Amino acid sequence: MLRVHFTADDVARVRVATAADPLWEITNSFQALAEEDHSLVFGDWRRQVRPLLGPADGLLAALLPPRGYSPDFLTPEPPDTPNSPSSPGRGGTPDLESAVDTVLRTPKSVLRGDLRLLAASSERPQRLRLAGVRELAEGEPAALRRLGATLHTYHRRALAPFSPHIRAQVDADLAARARAALTGGTDGLLGSFRPVLRWEPPVLEADYPVERELWLGGRGLLLQPSFFCSRRPVMLAAPSPERAPVLVYPIQHTPGWARPRGATQRDAELGVLLGRTRAAILEDVVTGRTTGELARRIGISGAAASQHTAVLRQAGLLLSVRRSRHVLHTITPAGLALLGCAPRTPFGR
Repeated sequence: MLRVHFTADDVARVRVATAADPLWEITNSFQALAEEDHSLVFGDWRRQVRPLLGPADGLLAALLPPRGYSPDFLTPEPPDTPNSPSSPGRGGTPDLESAVDTVLRTPKSVLRGDLRLLAASSERPQRLRLAGVRELAEGEPAALRRLGATLHTYHRRALAPFSPHIRAQVDADLAARARAALTGGTDGLLGSFRPVLRWEPPVLEADYPVERELWLGGRGLLLQPSFFCSRRPVMLAAPSPERAPVLVYPIQHTPGWARPRGATQRDAELGVLLGRTRAAILEDVVTGRTTGELARRIGISGAAASQHTAVLRQAGLLLSVRRSRHVLHTITPAGLALLGCAPRTPFGR
């Protein structure tokens, strides 16, 4: 069990990251790749990605076991200032290039400490030796260059082809969080994470592999959505005592998201989109709408709104996530491209 203890200052300093973090996605996805559970969500993705892995990915296999400790330096804490020029990603989340550079600038003392913990917890220490982890612990330039190249290559093969859907699914989650915060403040926001996170003021609880108590002490908390965080929330083993801890939480998924779709299927789905009603729906869900809201705003029945959103969803132009009694619909990058719009995202991104 994880218990995060809040003060009044902490409640005022809760933030939600406005994009997926590339390093957390690399870490969580590589661990998900080595497992067999959640096959309905990740099965198609695993079948496409596993054949693309090569010998260089042995380094990630050594550093990222499916369960247990993973080195904190692979997922460094984000900058303190959300819109700092040093963090060019959306809403303060670094892009891949900046994130990997931060990893490669990790001080040797931190490398040694993290990798010492990894070796102590590893069930297969021989794998660590074969993968060259000792050279990495010493901060040898060649070992660091190899790590950087491995992170970039894995991301290009395993994540980049699916990035539009990952981004759309994270945006759908953020739209739901924004609505919860607008209607219920911080209490509403924290309450919206059930059942993954359970907010019982002043404590936020979550299932966790070990017993852990965390007192924020006025630092606040950053909630980080992750597409590939699949079982339970994740935190750094040793977060900075001066900075707001990061709690990585799983988001909902659309079944079949990674299933290959041929051009004929896509053309057939897009062919049924013509019509003023669906165009109006697509424009209206840019900022997120429930089925009932769409029906009222466009002047159609709830059943008709459900039918139209189903067609748009099957064509990959919107996503739908259930929140309590309602279904929230948000537009995807493909939908924005069809409208000719620039992406508009929640939380002022």
